[in-house]
Amino acid sequence: MQITTTPGPKSTLELRIEVPPERLDRAIKDAVQHLSRRTRVPGFRPGKAPRQVLERVLGPGAVLDDAVEHLVETSYREALVQEDVLPISNADVDVVQAEEGKPLVFTATVQVRPEVQLGDYKGFNFKPEIETIDDARVDQVIEELRDQNATLAAVEDRGAKDGDYAVIAFTGSRDGVPFDGGSSERMPLILGQERLIPGFETHLEGLKPGESTEFDITFPEDYGEPELAAKTVQFAVTLKELREKVLPDLDDDFAGQLGDFADLAALRADIQVRLERNAIDRARHDFADRIIEYAVANATLELPEILVDQEVEVMHDEFRSTIARQGITEEAYLKVVDKTEEDLHAEFRPGAEKRVKTLLVLSKVADAEGVDVPEADVDDEVARGRERYADDPKLIAYFESERGRNFIRSTLRRSQLVESLVNRWLAAHPEHPALPHLEDAAPSALDTPQAAASASIDATDPGAIPGTLHEGEPHDHGDAEVDGDAAGA
Repeated sequence: MQITTTPGPKSTLELRIEVPPERLDRAIKDAVQHLSRRTRVPGFRPGKAPRQVLERVLGPGAVLDDAVEHLVETSYREALVQEDVLPISNADVDVVQAEEGKPLVFTATVQVRPEVQLGDYKGFNFKPEIETIDDARVDQVIEELRDQNATLAAVEDRGAKDGDYAVIAFTGSRDGVPFDGGSSERMPLILGQERLIPGFETHLEGLKPGESTEFDITFPEDYGEPELAAKTVQFAVTLKELREKVLPDLDDDFAGQLGDFADLAALRADIQVRLERNAIDRARHDFADRIIEYAVANATLELPEILVDQEVEVMHDEFRSTIARQGITEEAYLKVVDKTEEDLHAEFRPGAEKRVKTLLVLSKVADAEGVDVPEADVDDEVARGRERYADDPKLIAYFESERGRNFIRSTLRRSQLVESLVNRWLAAHPEHPALPHLEDAAPSALDTPQAAASASIDATDPGAIPGTLHEGEPHDHGDAEVDGDAAGA
């Protein structure tokens, strides 16, 4: 069998395969036997009908077509092993020649893992940047704590102003006729936040509880209800309640209410320590992100469309989960923003391309650095997944599958790689402050939105795809399948 491989664009590979004519002859004999066994031919026992009779029943060329189909599949698999190729997509097959007495010639075009050409990923000239925690930053946190512990007190001796908490009743009309959705008996709002029509709340300034006002206002041209867009309407509004936020006094009693703090100075000291720890942890993560960006920017590769398409689906599933947690269905979201699923995919695509490139580059860097993950670590993550997602059998099944284990292994491998690059830099710069994590425990491969999303669509982690296939090596990509009607070409 003669095989010629030709690289194509976007990490495609064309295999031109020429199978000797004697193998086609054997395939034709095999086709006659199995077609005869499964075809009812009057006057012949199963498996005994000759080729000429079969073709009168099944049609001219049926035997040759069947032989070519099986021979293409068999020889394609042999070619993958012989050429040490592991496809990441099904083959697009084109039969060039299929004549008795001549070699069977066909091409199989597949996408393969791209060849990543690493650039520099060690010689960066930036360093970790740790935020300075000064008194102003501590004061900001304390003011946030005061705001969180504020109370609301009724306002009776002044008019309404921005920041007040109000309850209003209103009626809206056009030319004296009330319009749908234009009235409410009790509408709570915080003045100055412009929750309603732009300019509406300014007409409430100075009102005291029980007072009313009437005014005209014009809806924006891009208002969501077309029948009201750019239209002028009349509103009658009554201020029913008015409250203001009262912050607790900034004193030792306030500090004691927040925890075991002897006085305000102890609270400030605790906040200072927490902010500094957070700043160091954030500096480590930001530094790691910059190292990744540096490595990716200096690498060269062509992205396979199939991996980008898959990552778009992963991001889509992540998005569904995000809005579902807010009680919003995808159908409702698309209707409100006036978009289609195709529009979402177009928006996701640049991010998907960046994510796939990052995963492939980090996998290559991990190869270069010799980073490996023991199977025991993968087993621990799978066990953690069984415990954490005991009520989600689909997710557990994914983590237990070879594809899910590969996802876990690849995720842990990337984490170990990045941590090692950060630690290497710190070791080479002993003058720099240490950058410990907030938590001592190693990060879990399950603590990412990609984990559940990948399980949802049974995705293959791009960084887990090997570059070659060795004879007898298992794989679960369905890569040895072929697309198209091989015999019909």
